[in-house]
Amino acid sequence: MKPLLLITIFFIGFSTASFAQTQNKKHIVEIRKMKFKPAVLNVKKGDTVVWINRDFFPHDVAGENGESWQSSPLEKGQTFTRIITKSENYFCPLHIVMKGKLIVE
Repeated sequence: MKPLLLITIFFIGFSTASFAQTQNKKHIVEIRKMKFKPAVLNVKKGDTVVWINRDFFPHDVAGENGESWQSSPLEKGQTFTRIITKSENYFCPLHIVMKGKLIVE
């Protein structure tokens, strides 16, 4: 192969990889007044969700069955971050009436 062709292929591959990495978004879910806001969040596979406790009470966040994933208790101002790979319901095990839903489009 000619050097110019190799360089072109390299840059096309590099720019495609860089473009794919920048497609993932970060979403914020605030915990306020004993609720997740927004309660339902549409994301893409690979997006990051950050839960921020803005409440006066500690809260945690866990997958619907409570066994797949769970944060530690979050005090006011603390965060929990997770990369989303599938649609699922979640809740606060400390306050089981608090529920949310992630929908992967």
